[in-house]
Amino acid sequence: MKQIDLNCDMGESFGAYTIGMDPEVMAHITSANIACGFHAGDPLVMDKTVKLAKEKGVGIGAHPGYPDLLGFGRRPLTCSEAEITRYVIYQVGALQGFCRAHGAEMQHVKPHGALYLDAVENKTVARGVAKGILALNPDLLYVALAGKKGETMRQVGAELGLKVVYESFPDRAYTPEGTLVSRKLPGAVISDPNEVAQRAMAMAEGYVVAMDGTRIELEAHSLCVHGDNPAAVALVKTIRHHLEAGGIQVMPMGRT
Repeated sequence: MKQIDLNCDMGESFGAYTIGMDPEVMAHITSANIACGFHAGDPLVMDKTVKLAKEKGVGIGAHPGYPDLLGFGRRPLTCSEAEITRYVIYQVGALQGFCRAHGAEMQHVKPHGALYLDAVENKTVARGVAKGILALNPDLLYVALAGKKGETMRQVGAELGLKVVYESFPDRAYTPEGTLVSRKLPGAVISDPNEVAQRAMAMAEGYVVAMDGTRIELEAHSLCVHGDNPAAVALVKTIRHHLEAGGIQVMPMGRT
Protein backbone atom coordinates (compact mmCIF):
# COMPACT_ATOMS: atom_id res chain seq x y z
CA MET A 1 0.00 0.00 0.00
CA LYS A 2 1.30 3.46 -0.90
CA GLN A 3 2.12 5.60 2.15
CA ILE A 4 2.35 9.34 2.68
CA ASP A 5 2.62 11.76 5.59
CA LEU A 6 0.28 14.69 6.23
CA ASN A 7 2.04 17.49 8.10
CA CYS A 8 1.03 20.93 9.34
CA ASP A 9 2.84 23.98 10.69
CA MET A 10 1.70 24.42 14.29
CA GLY A 11 2.42 26.07 17.62
CA GLU A 12 2.43 29.49 15.96
CA SER A 13 0.53 31.34 18.68
CA PHE A 14 2.46 33.82 20.81
CA GLY A 15 1.62 35.24 24.22
CA ALA A 16 -1.93 36.57 24.12
CA TYR A 17 -2.22 35.98 20.36
CA THR A 18 -3.72 32.78 18.98
CA ILE A 19 -2.92 31.63 15.44
CA GLY A 20 -4.41 28.48 13.96
CA MET A 21 -6.66 25.82 15.42
CA ASP A 22 -4.08 23.34 16.62
CA PRO A 23 -6.27 20.96 18.66
CA GLU A 24 -8.75 20.55 15.81
CA VAL A 25 -6.05 20.14 13.14
CA MET A 26 -3.95 17.76 15.23
CA ALA A 27 -6.74 15.17 15.14
CA HIS A 28 -6.28 14.67 11.38
CA ILE A 29 -2.55 14.99 10.65
CA THR A 30 0.36 12.60 11.15
CA SER A 31 3.26 15.04 11.68
CA ALA A 32 3.47 18.50 13.28
CA ASN A 33 6.08 21.17 12.52
CA ILE A 34 6.29 23.15 15.75
CA ALA A 35 7.46 26.78 15.82
CA CYS A 36 10.45 27.32 18.10
CA GLY A 37 10.15 30.96 19.16
CA PHE A 38 12.03 32.83 16.41
CA HIS A 39 9.17 33.43 13.97
CA ALA A 40 6.30 32.37 16.25
CA GLY A 41 5.62 30.35 19.37
CA ASP A 42 6.87 30.77 22.91
CA PRO A 43 7.82 28.37 25.73
CA LEU A 44 4.22 27.87 26.89
CA VAL A 45 2.95 27.28 23.35
CA MET A 46 5.82 24.90 22.55
CA ASP A 47 5.14 22.90 25.71
CA LYS A 48 1.41 22.70 25.00
CA THR A 49 1.89 21.70 21.35
CA VAL A 50 4.45 18.96 22.08
CA LYS A 51 2.14 17.54 24.74
CA LEU A 52 -0.82 17.57 22.36
CA ALA A 53 1.16 15.93 19.55
CA LYS A 54 2.32 13.14 21.84
CA GLU A 55 -1.23 12.53 23.08
CA LYS A 56 -2.50 12.25 19.49
CA GLY A 57 0.37 10.03 18.31
CA VAL A 58 1.53 12.70 15.86
CA GLY A 59 5.18 12.83 14.77
CA ILE A 60 6.98 15.85 16.25
CA GLY A 61 9.22 18.13 14.23
CA ALA A 62 11.00 21.43 14.83
CA HIS A 63 10.11 24.36 12.57
CA PRO A 64 13.04 26.79 12.91
CA GLY A 65 13.04 30.13 11.10
CA TYR A 66 14.92 33.37 10.87
CA PRO A 67 14.85 35.58 14.01
CA ASP A 68 11.95 37.62 12.63
CA LEU A 69 9.01 37.59 15.01
CA LEU A 70 7.51 40.79 13.58
CA GLY A 71 7.57 39.44 10.03
CA PHE A 72 6.48 35.90 10.97
CA GLY A 73 9.75 34.61 9.52
CA ARG A 74 8.70 35.39 5.97
CA ARG A 75 11.33 38.09 5.32
CA PRO A 76 14.76 36.95 4.07
CA LEU A 77 17.76 37.84 6.21
CA THR A 78 21.38 37.93 5.10
CA CYS A 79 23.12 35.45 7.40
CA SER A 80 26.32 33.44 7.23
CA GLU A 81 26.29 29.66 7.22
CA ALA A 82 27.64 29.65 10.78
CA GLU A 83 24.89 31.98 11.97
CA ILE A 84 22.16 29.83 10.41
CA THR A 85 23.65 26.70 11.96
CA ARG A 86 23.57 28.27 15.40
CA TYR A 87 20.05 29.62 14.91
CA VAL A 88 18.92 26.08 14.07
CA ILE A 89 20.77 24.56 17.02
CA TYR A 90 19.19 27.12 19.36
CA GLN A 91 15.64 26.49 18.15
CA VAL A 92 15.76 22.74 17.66
CA GLY A 93 17.55 22.37 20.99
CA ALA A 94 14.74 24.27 22.70
CA LEU A 95 12.10 21.98 21.24
CA GLN A 96 14.18 18.95 22.14
CA GLY A 97 13.98 20.11 25.74
CA PHE A 98 10.19 20.09 25.68
CA CYS A 99 10.18 16.70 23.96
CA ARG A 100 12.39 15.33 26.70
CA ALA A 101 10.16 16.84 29.38
CA HIS A 102 7.17 14.98 27.91
CA GLY A 103 9.01 11.74 27.12
CA ALA A 104 8.51 12.29 23.39
CA GLU A 105 10.86 11.68 20.47
CA MET A 106 11.58 14.33 17.87
CA GLN A 107 11.21 13.03 14.33
CA HIS A 108 12.20 15.79 11.90
CA VAL A 109 13.31 19.35 11.21
CA LYS A 110 11.64 21.54 8.60
CA PRO A 111 12.82 25.12 7.99
CA HIS A 112 10.12 27.79 8.09
CA GLY A 113 9.16 30.52 5.65
CA ALA A 114 11.99 32.57 4.19
CA LEU A 115 14.60 30.24 5.70
CA TYR A 116 13.01 27.35 3.79
CA LEU A 117 12.76 29.28 0.52
CA ASP A 118 16.35 30.52 0.86
CA ALA A 119 17.54 26.95 1.49
CA VAL A 120 15.84 25.92 -1.75
CA GLU A 121 17.83 28.51 -3.72
CA ASN A 122 21.05 28.91 -1.74
CA LYS A 123 23.44 26.08 -0.90
CA THR A 124 25.01 28.05 1.96
CA VAL A 125 21.64 28.37 3.68
CA ALA A 126 20.73 24.72 3.02
CA ARG A 127 24.08 23.63 4.47
CA GLY A 128 23.69 25.88 7.49
CA VAL A 129 20.35 24.29 8.32
CA ALA A 130 21.66 20.77 7.73
CA LYS A 131 24.73 21.32 9.92
CA GLY A 132 22.50 22.55 12.73
CA ILE A 133 20.46 19.36 12.53
CA LEU A 134 23.59 17.22 12.37
CA ALA A 135 25.08 18.88 15.44
CA LEU A 136 22.10 17.87 17.57
CA ASN A 137 20.93 14.53 16.19
CA PRO A 138 21.97 13.01 12.85
CA ASP A 139 18.94 10.71 13.00
CA LEU A 140 16.51 13.60 12.57
CA LEU A 141 14.86 13.80 9.16
CA TYR A 142 15.66 16.85 7.02
CA VAL A 143 12.50 18.02 5.23
CA ALA A 144 13.13 19.43 1.74
CA LEU A 145 11.04 20.66 -1.16
CA ALA A 146 9.95 17.87 -3.51
CA GLY A 147 10.81 18.15 -7.20
CA LYS A 148 13.83 19.45 -9.12
CA LYS A 149 13.70 22.78 -7.33
CA GLY A 150 14.54 21.05 -4.06
CA GLU A 151 17.71 19.44 -5.42
CA THR A 152 20.04 21.76 -3.47
CA MET A 153 18.49 20.81 -0.12
CA ARG A 154 18.48 17.11 -1.01
CA GLN A 155 22.08 17.17 -2.20
CA VAL A 156 23.33 18.97 0.91
CA GLY A 157 21.43 16.63 3.21
CA ALA A 158 22.80 13.57 1.44
CA GLU A 159 26.38 14.91 1.51
CA LEU A 160 26.17 15.35 5.28
CA GLY A 161 24.58 11.95 5.85
CA LEU A 162 21.08 13.13 6.76
CA LYS A 163 17.97 11.29 5.65
CA VAL A 164 15.95 13.68 3.49
CA VAL A 165 12.15 13.68 3.27
CA TYR A 166 10.53 15.34 0.26
CA GLU A 167 7.41 17.41 0.79
CA SER A 168 4.91 19.24 -1.38
CA PHE A 169 2.20 21.79 -0.65
CA PRO A 170 -1.35 21.10 -1.85
CA ASP A 171 -2.66 24.38 -0.41
CA ARG A 172 -0.10 26.52 -2.27
CA ALA A 173 0.12 27.41 -5.95
CA TYR A 174 3.30 26.46 -7.84
CA THR A 175 5.34 28.37 -10.42
CA PRO A 176 6.31 26.62 -13.69
CA GLU A 177 9.82 26.34 -12.22
CA GLY A 178 8.53 24.19 -9.36
CA THR A 179 8.67 26.59 -6.43
CA LEU A 180 5.86 28.20 -4.45
CA VAL A 181 4.09 31.28 -5.79
CA SER A 182 4.74 34.34 -3.63
CA ARG A 183 2.05 35.00 -1.06
CA LYS A 184 1.96 38.57 -2.36
CA LEU A 185 0.32 37.35 -5.58
CA PRO A 186 -3.39 36.47 -5.97
CA GLY A 187 -4.15 32.76 -5.92
CA ALA A 188 -0.95 31.84 -4.04
CA VAL A 189 -2.88 30.26 -1.16
CA ILE A 190 -5.65 27.78 -1.99
CA SER A 191 -8.48 27.38 0.53
CA ASP A 192 -11.09 25.25 -1.26
CA PRO A 193 -10.99 21.81 0.45
CA ASN A 194 -11.98 19.80 -2.62
CA GLU A 195 -9.45 21.53 -4.85
CA VAL A 196 -6.70 21.07 -2.28
CA ALA A 197 -7.64 17.40 -1.82
CA GLN A 198 -7.46 16.82 -5.57
CA ARG A 199 -4.03 18.45 -5.63
CA ALA A 200 -2.94 16.26 -2.72
CA MET A 201 -3.99 13.13 -4.62
CA ALA A 202 -2.03 14.28 -7.67
CA MET A 203 1.05 14.91 -5.51
CA ALA A 204 0.74 11.47 -3.96
CA GLU A 205 0.73 10.11 -7.50
CA GLY A 206 3.87 12.08 -8.39
CA TYR A 207 3.00 15.43 -9.95
CA VAL A 208 1.58 18.92 -9.44
CA VAL A 209 0.06 21.33 -11.93
CA ALA A 210 1.54 24.85 -11.86
CA MET A 211 -0.48 28.05 -12.18
CA ASP A 212 0.10 28.16 -15.95
CA GLY A 213 -0.94 24.53 -16.44
CA THR A 214 2.59 23.10 -16.55
CA ARG A 215 2.77 19.56 -15.17
CA ILE A 216 5.69 19.22 -12.75
CA GLU A 217 6.92 15.74 -11.83
CA LEU A 218 7.89 15.22 -8.20
CA GLU A 219 8.30 12.56 -5.53
CA ALA A 220 6.50 13.50 -2.33
CA HIS A 221 6.85 11.66 0.98
CA SER A 222 4.86 14.27 2.89
CA LEU A 223 2.10 16.78 2.17
CA CYS A 224 1.98 20.09 4.06
CA VAL A 225 -1.02 22.20 4.97
CA HIS A 226 -0.32 25.58 6.56
CA GLY A 227 -1.83 25.98 10.01
CA ASP A 228 -2.47 29.70 9.51
CA ASN A 229 -4.76 28.97 6.56
CA PRO A 230 -8.29 29.78 7.86
CA ALA A 231 -9.56 26.60 6.18
CA ALA A 232 -6.86 24.37 7.73
CA VAL A 233 -9.24 22.06 9.61
CA ALA A 234 -11.46 21.46 6.58
CA LEU A 235 -8.38 21.00 4.39
CA VAL A 236 -6.70 18.32 6.49
CA LYS A 237 -9.96 16.44 7.03
CA THR A 238 -10.79 16.43 3.32
CA ILE A 239 -7.26 15.57 2.22
CA ARG A 240 -7.03 12.64 4.60
CA HIS A 241 -10.44 11.34 3.56
CA HIS A 242 -9.50 11.45 -0.14
CA LEU A 243 -6.11 9.83 0.41
CA GLU A 244 -7.47 6.96 2.47
CA ALA A 245 -10.43 6.46 0.13
CA GLY A 246 -7.88 6.24 -2.68
CA GLY A 247 -6.02 3.41 -0.93
CA ILE A 248 -3.16 5.54 0.36
CA GLN A 249 -2.04 4.94 3.94
CA VAL A 250 -1.49 8.18 5.89
CA MET A 251 1.24 7.87 8.53
CA PRO A 252 4.12 9.87 10.07
CA MET A 253 7.04 10.56 7.74
CA GLY A 254 9.48 8.64 9.89
CA ARG A 255 7.55 5.45 9.27
CA THR A 256 6.94 5.77 5.53
